[in-house]
Amino acid sequence: MSTWKTLTLAAVMLTVAAGRARGQGGQGGQVTDKKTISLEGAKAVAAAAAADARRNNEGGSIAVVDDGGNLIYVERLDPTFPASAEIAIHKARTAALFQRPSKVLEDAISSGRTSLLKVAEAPLQGGEPIRVNGVIVGAIGVSGAASAARDEAIALVGAAALAATTSNR
Repeated sequence: MSTWKTLTLAAVMLTVAAGRARGQGGQGGQVTDKKTISLEGAKAVAAAAAADARRNNEGGSIAVVDDGGNLIYVERLDPTFPASAEIAIHKARTAALFQRPSKVLEDAISSGRTSLLKVAEAPLQGGEPIRVNGVIVGAIGVSGAASAARDEAIALVGAAALAATTSNR
């Protein structure tokens, strides 16, 4: 092997080794590891929320989105009105994208900050972020239960279910 080929091969090997030593595979910090909810997790969240609604003889729609507000799972329980599914999706997206309960936005609008009506999909009680180890991995939205307060309570049960199952692993 020529000296030139040997030096080139050595340089490539050193570059690859340096990237691996940094644990970045050569990306130099340009990518991150990010946790987000899976379909399995979304179904677990929705199942816990649905169980709470059924325990109280309520209908409602339950939507689960990832941390970017993308729909992962939706379920409509009887009895509820058809539009509740779409409203639940919007509540979940609002909670995910603003990284706070949708009721916070509803309260701000009620207090006079009406400009939020232009940017929030559904600033209505019933959307909750889903946190795992303090990180928001998605959100749940509930609509069509017995009241707005019950929408929120059911969503909180669902959001808590994923945190409970992942902390036990």
